[in-house]
Amino acid sequence: MATETETTSGPGPVDGGPDGPVASLRTYVEGPNTVGQSRPFWAGFVVAVLALAAYPAIVGGYQASRFSLFMVYAFLGLSLSLVWGYAGILSFGQVVFFGVAGYTFGVVAVNFATPAGITAAFFAGIVGGALMAAVLGYFMFYGGVRDVYVTIITLVSTLVLHTFMAQTAGDEWTVGKAALGGFNGMPTIPNLAFGVEGAAVRFGSVSFYYLVLVLLVGTYLGLRALVNSDYGRVMVAVREDEDRTRMFGYDVERVKLVVFTVGGALAGLSGVLYAAWGNYVSPQVFELAFASLPVIWASVGGRKTLLGAAAATIGIEFFRNSLGGEWALVAVGVLLLVFVLGLPGGIVPWVHDRYLGFRTDAGGPAPPESAENPEVTDS
Repeated sequence: MATETETTSGPGPVDGGPDGPVASLRTYVEGPNTVGQSRPFWAGFVVAVLALAAYPAIVGGYQASRFSLFMVYAFLGLSLSLVWGYAGILSFGQVVFFGVAGYTFGVVAVNFATPAGITAAFFAGIVGGALMAAVLGYFMFYGGVRDVYVTIITLVSTLVLHTFMAQTAGDEWTVGKAALGGFNGMPTIPNLAFGVEGAAVRFGSVSFYYLVLVLLVGTYLGLRALVNSDYGRVMVAVREDEDRTRMFGYDVERVKLVVFTVGGALAGLSGVLYAAWGNYVSPQVFELAFASLPVIWASVGGRKTLLGAAAATIGIEFFRNSLGGEWALVAVGVLLLVFVLGLPGGIVPWVHDRYLGFRTDAGGPAPPESAENPEVTDS
């Protein structure tokens, strides 16, 4: 929420002053659980979004399509940030929901390759990812599984699905017109489309880029509103001390299940967009190397910051894709070790703290972020 320092010296109510629509909107997306509460932050955010919007015009359609994949992965990074950073559930299973959603979208879209069918496939994939997370989470959390055992179960789930999907070659593993394909995967998945025949919007490389950008910005702002709400405070309380939160009368298991399910839906959205981007999905999405990437993205960017998870995902994947080969995985592994040992909180919280220190040393007013922020502490 904006403080008096921010609002009394700003513009009038019409253009975003203390009673303006912009200030009212900011009350929903600002709070103690997110980095960035000041006007300079939001100005920088708008500039970054405008720069991303101009990117296809600068680099061309091919590079824009390539970059859209990195933004697709950002939903996967955000899903782990929500689950791990805010509810304290370290999951190696986000790629399970990612892959289940991708396969669900592929099966439905191949069998019903009309705009209406592809639209239904889009939502079916997200629901599939969320449902998988809800089922797995129910048995874990209401079964009394906690701490490192949750991590182990989600990791085993990833390995089991990888083994299973790799053995789905042959006609017996064909769902209607859609052949699962085993190690070869499922090709010929149609491009994303919304609407019905005669009144449909079909997405090519550049239009798909803009769709992903709009969804990513909307998701980021929506998650900011969630984690700064009363429910978000309960999530953070569960992360900090489950037993104390339970003593205050909260159903800890239900909170964890809801957050885990929402995280599964986000990972599912990422999986659907991934399958639509490449017109292909394969058991590689369940590989251990890919399962570890969301943990790396969240750790490097800052698992308790939505901004850090999204920015690190895009940055690391751009770097990894540009480097290519086996050395890319080595470089990412070294990067993880450096940040875990040197900056355990992540780069965004570190930059945030340096910025607050600079403001204080410069004699300026303490920005609203100077309040204790559970998102950027390791306590």
